[in-house]
Amino acid sequence: MKQRSSMKIWFDSGKPWVWLNAGAVSISLVMVIGLIGLIAVRGLSHFWPADIVELSYAEPGEEKIMLVGERVDHETVPAARLALSGVHLPEGQETANRTLLKIGNRDFFGLDFRWINDPWIEDTQKPDGLISIERREWGNFYGYLVNVKQQGEVIAEGEQAWDAFQQRLARSNALYNKIKDIEKSDIGKINHGLEELRIEQRRLELDKVEKGTTPYLEIEEERKQLNTRYAKIREELDELYSELNRDQITVKISDGREAEIPMAKIVQAYKPNAMTTLQKLGQYFHNAWEFVSGEPREANTEGGIFPAIFGTVMMVMIMSVLVTPFGVIAAVYLKEYAKQGAVVRLIRIAVNNLAGVPSIVYGVFGLGFFVYFIGGSVDEIFFQAKLPAPTFGSPGLLWASLTLAILTVPVVIVATEEGLSRIPRAIREGSLALGATKAETLWRTVLPMAAPAMMTGLILAVARAAGEVAPLMMVGVVKLAPSLAIDNIAPYLHLDRQFMHLGFHIYDVGFQSPNVEAARPLVYATAFLLVLIIVVLNLAAIGIRNRLRETYKASES
Repeated sequence: MKQRSSMKIWFDSGKPWVWLNAGAVSISLVMVIGLIGLIAVRGLSHFWPADIVELSYAEPGEEKIMLVGERVDHETVPAARLALSGVHLPEGQETANRTLLKIGNRDFFGLDFRWINDPWIEDTQKPDGLISIERREWGNFYGYLVNVKQQGEVIAEGEQAWDAFQQRLARSNALYNKIKDIEKSDIGKINHGLEELRIEQRRLELDKVEKGTTPYLEIEEERKQLNTRYAKIREELDELYSELNRDQITVKISDGREAEIPMAKIVQAYKPNAMTTLQKLGQYFHNAWEFVSGEPREANTEGGIFPAIFGTVMMVMIMSVLVTPFGVIAAVYLKEYAKQGAVVRLIRIAVNNLAGVPSIVYGVFGLGFFVYFIGGSVDEIFFQAKLPAPTFGSPGLLWASLTLAILTVPVVIVATEEGLSRIPRAIREGSLALGATKAETLWRTVLPMAAPAMMTGLILAVARAAGEVAPLMMVGVVKLAPSLAIDNIAPYLHLDRQFMHLGFHIYDVGFQSPNVEAARPLVYATAFLLVLIIVVLNLAAIGIRNRLRETYKASES
């Protein structure tokens, strides 16, 4: 009886619920940290320059072959599973280990990865002479460097070949980058100018201006000047391409064949087996930086993801600029000006319900209202000369940002209203008693005090918007965007352009890639980067919110 009484007292004290909540929070933290840790380890390990192994391999009844590549994965499989692929283990052996080898050289072997069964692996070595070559096309290449050629003539071989290769590779990459800069900048401006002249001529035709008059002659003269500039740049590019294609290397692959690789097709090359730990660490950071700052290649399974990072951050920033004023104004009106009654209650219920609408519905709404209705109307009024090619009447960055602003505005409204509700009525009355108008009280007293709540709403909005994918697939995001929304062509910020997004990039690489094994580590790396960006954006907003709180406390004292 006494024990039951003590248990009742313990339950009545509320301590079990405190411990239950603490346990739930602890489990949640462990799960979140574990998930992020898993993503980080799987993703970041992809950039480590792994050793290249050379081994002989022969399954029963087949000829012995030499394989070269990186060990990527390892697993234990039952005999029955191996039997399905025609591999039979010795009698009595129930399981066997097998290794996933990244053999590269896809243009020669037809595949990048190959599973090999450990029982039939022989003579595994890690020769220092094996090189790993990252190419602009066809993925990685593994083999032994034989010689370096200039216009087909051997200029270095043997031990001298590696230094000559590295020097000429640096020259080749510098030329490649120079060519890309000219194509994007100079030729991009010329193409833009020619397009503007075409549109101007179309505008004259719509206005029924007689051909052969001064406006047409001026357009023709400008077109000739642009074509002349293009011809000069084209000559310069032809010379640069000729210099770029000057050098080649010869590499011996695992089956004894020799392959000639143009230097222009190589991004970088290194000898992982001959590198020290410090050198590998430097190469690791170099690979990670190339992933963050580079452009995607090979159906997004090679190269970097900078356009997706840029598109994600730009969209979130534009969305934040759009959603904050609308959400704050709506909350201020509902709390401070609207007459409280059935209509306002219905509006609040509608706002709360909007937060639960599936995001794909917002995508359909954005496509129909923003893209087709508003964008189509804008094209009819301001860009008629460009029709039937749409300008704002097609999915783009602006419409994606507006769609996500509509999706997240309920969060900002609710958070701002909560902040306004926490401000004591006495503060409002004191301001009014000192002679301030209601608008002045709101602007100078109430809103500054509610600013931390507004920032809380913005933080929640950013956290949700940055990870959304479904609506963006309808209103602006694409698999590959050749041009960023910001460039050196007026008006510099092009809100009508389509863009790449980290969330969609994860979906595309993870579920639409033809090369699953190559895509898997990139999915983890991209997911980790997306989480990191959301954390950075949220930390920036939290810092601003805390600063506002400290400012308000200081003004109070």
